[in-house]
Amino acid sequence: MSQQWDLARLQYEPMGEADVDQVLALEESVYPHPWSRANFADSLASGYQAWLLRDQGGELLGYFLVLAILDEAHLLNVAVAAKRQGQGLGRLLLNQACACARGLGMESMLLEVRPSNTRALAIYQRYGFIQIGRRKAYYPAANQQREDAIVMRFVL
Repeated sequence: MSQQWDLARLQYEPMGEADVDQVLALEESVYPHPWSRANFADSLASGYQAWLLRDQGGELLGYFLVLAILDEAHLLNVAVAAKRQGQGLGRLLLNQACACARGLGMESMLLEVRPSNTRALAIYQRYGFIQIGRRKAYYPAANQQREDAIVMRFVL
């Protein structure tokens, strides 16, 4: 069910240490192999771009983290709350992540995505990301197995 979001009614704000518990809860609710508290804390401590999206009542709708290296941004993590998926928030977060990267002078955005994450893969493809490679056995998977990562790039 697609929903039009009034951007003026959404809160877009930097992620801080005080937000990590909420972010971690959302992360654990949507990913089978979630980032750890340390992953988020280290990203914040390293000064990565970390942004939250909340509704007007303060509910966490989603977030993203971007690492800028030279002229290339790397979308490290992006997530939308499970009950809010399918409402256009993934695209909105991608818009914000790309705007953030452009603001830092980046020329392109890279990301990795699991082949099994078909929903995210479809969103990235519709957005204009192009597959440029594959990292073999990049992600942990079920039963002590590993899963490849599809590497994608979007020219900003």
